[in-house]
Amino acid sequence: MKMKRTHNANELEKQIGKEVVLNGWVHDVRVLGGINFLLLRDRTGKVQVTAIKKDVSKEILKIYEKLRQEDVIAVKGKVVKSKVAKIGIEVVPSEIEIINKSETPLPLDPRNVTPANLDTQLNWRFMFFRTDEARAVFKIQSQLVNSFRSFCLENGYIEMQAPAIISSASEGGAELFEFPYFDKKAYLAQSPQLYKQMGAISFEKVFMVMPIFRAEKFDQPTHLNEIRQMDIEQGFSDDNDAIAVLEKAFIYMLESVKKNCKDELGLLKRDLKIPKTPLKRMTYTHIIELLQKAGEKIKWGEDFTKTQEKMLPKLVGDDAFFIKDWPTEIKAFYSMPYEDNPKICKAYDLVYNGLEISSGTQRIHIPELLIKQLKSKGLNPENFKFYIDAFRYGACPHAGWSIGLERLTMTVLGKTNIREVTMFPRDRNRITP
Repeated sequence: MKMKRTHNANELEKQIGKEVVLNGWVHDVRVLGGINFLLLRDRTGKVQVTAIKKDVSKEILKIYEKLRQEDVIAVKGKVVKSKVAKIGIEVVPSEIEIINKSETPLPLDPRNVTPANLDTQLNWRFMFFRTDEARAVFKIQSQLVNSFRSFCLENGYIEMQAPAIISSASEGGAELFEFPYFDKKAYLAQSPQLYKQMGAISFEKVFMVMPIFRAEKFDQPTHLNEIRQMDIEQGFSDDNDAIAVLEKAFIYMLESVKKNCKDELGLLKRDLKIPKTPLKRMTYTHIIELLQKAGEKIKWGEDFTKTQEKMLPKLVGDDAFFIKDWPTEIKAFYSMPYEDNPKICKAYDLVYNGLEISSGTQRIHIPELLIKQLKSKGLNPENFKFYIDAFRYGACPHAGWSIGLERLTMTVLGKTNIREVTMFPRDRNRITP
């Protein structure tokens, strides 16, 4: 590679009349004889490189004839105004270097002239990443996770790194990926739950972003076996305190995307509306009553189906709302039950556009109650000794929640399949690329 980049494609407006060097891919090329065009694409956008026969050397014209889509090139040339190019400027090349050739035919078209089906997009993930759609989706996802971090850091939370290798179930319900760990059995973490609680009773306010793994044999468009989770845990807090923080974080993240990803939202034709606050706090019992009145066959104590979840915004009258005070039996063992009614616990979900995107609870910080709840779920307290012991030495009341990054991205963008917004999705049938 002889010519190193001096500018990106989106930096040329102020370089009119000057010589620049661009590096990127051939997004498209047209060789017409008298006038030849190529679109050079880099991470910031595209720029037209125009070679008129009378204005360039024969060597340049010969190179145009060799170029194919997705060839990697360097271009040296002068930036000039253009009435033809979409962005109002173009580059007249004085030198073109072919850095690396692309094979043909391409497995999919990054121009999206012929849209690829989802399986092809997943099989050739790196190539799909070169489309405008993929760049928009994953820039928005990057904005979501970085705004979550910003919110936490601005509000005094410490970032934790929980282990992905654990010795026993974090939540009990979901199946675990088991593997040999020297002379022991170990599992991939289905949640950082036990560890972030230990952080909260020491540091008071902690957060983390980490992958979690669930060995459930789902074939649903809202589930994967590996996802990224954004978690908060905080001490001296109950469920209502944690709900208030979740509401603020959720709105902060949406506002950040709306402010910083206008072009990407426009490209994806997504009008992102920010829900009005405060968000409604609905009880589980009230939601059951609404579903029953709508003709749904559901009993108190049952979880909602995905179809029922999709019905809820219309029944509640809002796109985003909380469901709190869930049956203790269907929530995790660490969920704090109400003293006056132990059948209900201090758990809550955030539903957004008909999909649960976050869940949390006030946690049990009393060892004896924790042991009782473990046994009620058919779990052996001996397997959780290190966790239970953490609450024997001055554990404060605490609460927390998690947001699924991919599921939130899916909902923000109105996608129907979580695989569309996951860089390298893992499900029961896919382990590559």
